Order: sequence, then C-alpha cells, then structure tokens
Amino acid sequence: MKKSNIYTGKGDKGQTSLVGGVRVKKTDLRLEAYGTVDELNSFLGLLIAEVVPPKDSDLLTYVQNKLFCIGSYLATDPTNTEYRAHSSLNDESIKKLEKRIDEIDDELPTLNNFVLPGGAVSASFCHVCRTVCRRAERAVLRVSETDPVDEKILRFMNRLSDYLFILSRYCNLTQGTEEVLWDKSCD
Repeated sequence: MKKSNIYTGKGDKGQTSLVGGVRVKKTDLRLEAYGTVDELNSFLGLLIAEVVPPKDSDLLTYVQNKLFCIGSYLATDPTNTEYRAHSSLNDESIKKLEKRIDEIDDELPTLNNFVLPGGAVSASFCHVCRTVCRRAERAVLRVSETDPVDEKILRFMNRLSDYLFILSRYCNLTQGTEEVLWDKSCD
C-alpha cells in the first residue's frame, strides 16, 4: 500500500484548497474560522486526556466529531460547491449540550461572582477550551458577515462555550478544588 503524501508543496505560496478545490489565501476568513475550530478540537483532546467524568468525556468526544462537521462546513464555499451531508448540525446537537449544562448546573452552588480561570487541572483546561471556543465563535461570525452560516453552528459554538464554563466549575467541585472568585477590589 502506498503511503499518503503528507506534503504536496501546493501551499508553499500561501494558498490552500477549500472543499471542492477552490484555491484561497491562507489568510481567508474561512481558514481562520475552521483553523480556530481545529485548534479548539485539539485542546478538547487534551481536556479528554485529563480527568473528567466519563459522561463528559463521552460528550466531549461527540463534540469533537461535531467540530469536524463544522470544519467541513466552513471549508466549503457554497458559491462553488454544495455542502456535504456530514457538514451539517441538527437541533439535537445543541440540545445534548443544553441537557448536560442543566444537569451539571443542578449540582453546583449558585455563583454570585466572576470566577478566575483555574483550579483543578481539568478545570483549567476547560477554561482554555472555553476561551478558544469564544475566539472560534467570533471567527465564524466574521465569516457570516460575508457569507451565510447556518445558525445552528453559531448556536452550537455559543452553547459549547457555556458548557465548557460550567464543566470547569463541575471539575473543581468533583475534585474538591475550591473556585477562586474574582477580588473586585484588586487589592
């Protein structure tokens, strides 16, 4: 069996191909968006490798698969190529996140202050993932200013950052690590 070519040299001059073969600059908004989604997916891999409850590990793996769908969607220029079936999300994807957010929130103490990112290692990874998710969401929004983007993708990204925040709190709770609240006095 022939090995796949990892390098082709086609991107050496700052261009790459979207799904369907259309060549664009590597600074294209679409690449920034799906590249940031890919970065988030990589950080989620680190989070999964850390100690998180099995239920959340399974959900995070599900999310990783959905992020690949989103990447495929963003890597497609609909003016030249039809979206592939695996590039779409459904409402169930968003409901899975919302259901788990609600389950976790029922176990957490009420939060009356901002929380500093940190605590247990898994909680800290959640915060890194959350901030990369927010950046990915902003990148997808920039794409939506010039090209239509399925609103389910925007909702999923927004809900995912909410889930990652509440998961950080849950990781601290389950690992017996106290949350550090923001000291508004800054003393």
